[in-house]
Amino acid sequence: MMDSATISAMAGVLGSLVGSSATIATAWITQNTAGRRELVRKEIRKREMLYGEFICECTKLLMDSFGHALEEPDKILPVWALINRIRLCASNAVLAEAQNVMRRITEQYFSPNLTLEEMRELARSADPLEAFGAASRAELNMMRGRL
Repeated sequence: MMDSATISAMAGVLGSLVGSSATIATAWITQNTAGRRELVRKEIRKREMLYGEFICECTKLLMDSFGHALEEPDKILPVWALINRIRLCASNAVLAEAQNVMRRITEQYFSPNLTLEEMRELARSADPLEAFGAASRAELNMMRGRL
Protein backbone atom coordinates (compact mmCIF):
# COMPACT_ATOMS: atom_id res chain seq x y z
CA MET A 1 0.00 0.00 0.00
CA MET A 2 1.15 3.53 -0.66
CA ASP A 3 1.43 6.03 2.06
CA SER A 4 -0.25 9.40 1.85
CA ALA A 5 3.01 11.26 1.17
CA THR A 6 3.68 9.22 -1.97
CA ILE A 7 0.11 9.70 -3.19
CA SER A 8 0.36 13.46 -2.59
CA ALA A 9 3.69 13.63 -4.45
CA MET A 10 2.36 11.63 -7.41
CA ALA A 11 -0.77 13.76 -7.50
CA GLY A 12 1.41 16.89 -7.59
CA VAL A 13 3.57 15.51 -10.41
CA LEU A 14 0.55 14.39 -12.44
CA GLY A 15 -1.16 17.73 -11.86
CA SER A 16 1.92 19.55 -13.14
CA LEU A 17 2.09 17.31 -16.21
CA VAL A 18 -1.58 17.86 -17.01
CA GLY A 19 -1.27 21.61 -16.45
CA SER A 20 1.83 21.96 -18.62
CA SER A 21 0.31 19.72 -21.32
CA ALA A 22 -2.76 21.94 -21.45
CA THR A 23 -0.55 25.03 -21.76
CA ILE A 24 1.48 23.47 -24.56
CA ALA A 25 -1.66 22.31 -26.40
CA THR A 26 -3.25 25.75 -26.08
CA ALA A 27 -0.11 27.47 -27.39
CA TRP A 28 0.11 25.06 -30.32
CA ILE A 29 -3.56 25.53 -31.26
CA THR A 30 -3.24 29.32 -31.00
CA GLN A 31 -0.11 29.37 -33.17
CA ASN A 32 -1.63 27.00 -35.71
CA THR A 33 -4.81 29.10 -35.98
CA ALA A 34 -2.84 32.34 -36.30
CA GLY A 35 -0.71 30.79 -39.04
CA ARG A 36 -3.75 29.67 -41.00
CA ARG A 37 -5.35 33.08 -40.67
CA GLU A 38 -2.23 34.78 -41.99
CA LEU A 39 -2.13 32.41 -44.97
CA VAL A 40 -5.78 33.20 -45.77
CA ARG A 41 -5.08 36.95 -45.49
CA LYS A 42 -2.14 36.66 -47.88
CA GLU A 43 -4.23 34.64 -50.33
CA ILE A 44 -7.00 37.25 -50.20
CA ARG A 45 -4.50 40.06 -50.90
CA LYS A 46 -2.97 38.07 -53.77
CA ARG A 47 -6.36 37.45 -55.38
CA GLU A 48 -7.50 41.06 -54.90
CA MET A 49 -4.40 42.23 -56.77
CA LEU A 50 -4.82 39.62 -59.51
CA TYR A 51 -8.51 40.35 -60.03
CA GLY A 52 -7.85 44.10 -60.01
CA GLU A 53 -5.15 43.67 -62.64
CA PHE A 54 -7.53 41.58 -64.75
CA ILE A 55 -10.23 44.25 -64.51
CA CYS A 56 -7.79 47.02 -65.54
CA GLU A 57 -6.48 45.09 -68.54
CA CYS A 58 -9.95 44.03 -69.67
CA THR A 59 -11.31 47.56 -69.38
CA LYS A 60 -8.56 48.82 -71.69
CA LEU A 61 -9.21 46.05 -74.20
CA LEU A 62 -12.98 46.52 -74.08
CA MET A 63 -12.68 50.21 -74.82
CA ASP A 64 -10.22 49.48 -77.62
CA SER A 65 -12.44 46.75 -79.08
CA PHE A 66 -15.41 49.11 -79.42
CA GLY A 67 -13.58 51.22 -81.99
CA HIS A 68 -10.94 48.95 -83.50
CA ALA A 69 -10.45 45.56 -85.10
CA LEU A 70 -7.85 43.23 -83.63
CA GLU A 71 -4.90 44.11 -85.82
CA GLU A 72 -2.27 42.96 -83.33
CA PRO A 73 -3.26 39.65 -81.72
CA ASP A 74 -0.48 39.96 -79.15
CA LYS A 75 -2.50 42.85 -77.69
CA ILE A 76 -4.73 40.31 -75.89
CA LEU A 77 -1.88 38.12 -74.57
CA PRO A 78 -1.65 39.89 -71.18
CA VAL A 79 -5.30 39.05 -70.48
CA TRP A 80 -4.80 35.42 -71.49
CA ALA A 81 -1.87 35.29 -69.09
CA LEU A 82 -4.04 36.76 -66.33
CA ILE A 83 -6.78 34.21 -67.02
CA ASN A 84 -4.24 31.42 -66.65
CA ARG A 85 -3.03 32.91 -63.36
CA ILE A 86 -6.68 33.10 -62.25
CA ARG A 87 -7.06 29.45 -63.23
CA LEU A 88 -4.36 28.53 -60.69
CA CYS A 89 -6.18 29.86 -57.64
CA ALA A 90 -9.73 31.03 -58.33
CA SER A 91 -13.03 29.28 -57.89
CA ASN A 92 -14.76 27.84 -60.95
CA ALA A 93 -17.28 30.70 -60.87
CA VAL A 94 -14.58 33.39 -61.04
CA LEU A 95 -12.72 31.55 -63.80
CA ALA A 96 -15.90 31.09 -65.84
CA GLU A 97 -16.70 34.80 -65.61
CA ALA A 98 -13.14 35.74 -66.58
CA GLN A 99 -13.44 33.52 -69.64
CA ASN A 100 -16.81 35.12 -70.47
CA VAL A 101 -15.24 38.58 -70.35
CA MET A 102 -12.44 37.47 -72.66
CA ARG A 103 -14.95 35.89 -75.03
CA ARG A 104 -16.88 39.17 -75.14
CA ILE A 105 -13.73 41.18 -75.84
CA THR A 106 -12.71 38.81 -78.64
CA GLU A 107 -16.19 38.88 -80.19
CA GLN A 108 -16.25 42.67 -80.05
CA TYR A 109 -12.88 42.92 -81.82
CA PHE A 110 -14.32 40.88 -84.70
CA SER A 111 -17.61 42.80 -84.78
CA PRO A 112 -18.27 46.12 -86.51
CA ASN A 113 -17.00 49.15 -84.60
CA LEU A 114 -19.55 50.84 -82.39
CA THR A 115 -20.74 54.36 -82.99
CA LEU A 116 -20.58 56.89 -80.18
CA GLU A 117 -24.33 56.51 -79.65
CA GLU A 118 -24.00 52.71 -79.44
CA MET A 119 -21.19 53.10 -76.87
CA ARG A 120 -23.38 55.47 -74.89
CA GLU A 121 -26.26 52.97 -74.87
CA LEU A 122 -23.92 50.14 -73.92
CA ALA A 123 -22.56 52.19 -71.02
CA ARG A 124 -26.11 52.76 -69.79
CA SER A 125 -27.28 49.19 -70.16
CA ALA A 126 -24.68 46.92 -68.61
CA ASP A 127 -21.19 46.69 -67.25
CA PRO A 128 -19.39 43.88 -69.11
CA LEU A 129 -17.27 43.20 -66.03
CA GLU A 130 -20.13 43.19 -63.51
CA ALA A 131 -20.55 39.41 -63.35
CA PHE A 132 -16.79 38.91 -62.94
CA GLY A 133 -16.76 41.48 -60.12
CA ALA A 134 -19.70 39.81 -58.40
CA ALA A 135 -18.15 36.34 -58.60
CA SER A 136 -14.82 37.70 -57.32
CA ARG A 137 -16.49 39.52 -54.43
CA ALA A 138 -18.45 36.39 -53.43
CA GLU A 139 -15.27 34.31 -53.45
CA LEU A 140 -13.31 36.85 -51.39
CA ASN A 141 -16.18 37.23 -48.90
CA MET A 142 -16.28 33.45 -48.48
CA MET A 143 -12.54 33.46 -47.79
CA ARG A 144 -12.92 36.31 -45.28
CA GLY A 145 -15.54 34.20 -43.52
CA ARG A 146 -12.81 31.66 -42.76
CA LEU A 147 -10.87 34.24 -40.73
